[in-house]
Amino acid sequence: MTDRDPLVPALTGLLVDIVWWLESCEDEEVDPDSAVKMMEGMGWTLLQLSSEQRQSLLQVLADLAEGEEDPARREFLESFPVAIGMVEDQED
Repeated sequence: MTDRDPLVPALTGLLVDIVWWLESCEDEEVDPDSAVKMMEGMGWTLLQLSSEQRQSLLQVLADLAEGEEDPARREFLESFPVAIGMVEDQED
């Protein structure tokens, strides 16, 4: 892990947890249209980052996944860049 502000991994982890929660909510908990709007808004905001900032975020996500002990959360951290639209799915 590089020399970065510890707030960045903490906020990145929170962002991932919010998206994970939105994806796993039942329709009675959160309106599906609202959840999609929120996730699209987050994805759009992340796509507005500079290339360098996106690469830094991808590295933070990789570092968080590497250190994650919960297999389900690790898998979600690894899939997050594709799920939020930051990178294309590499499985062709």
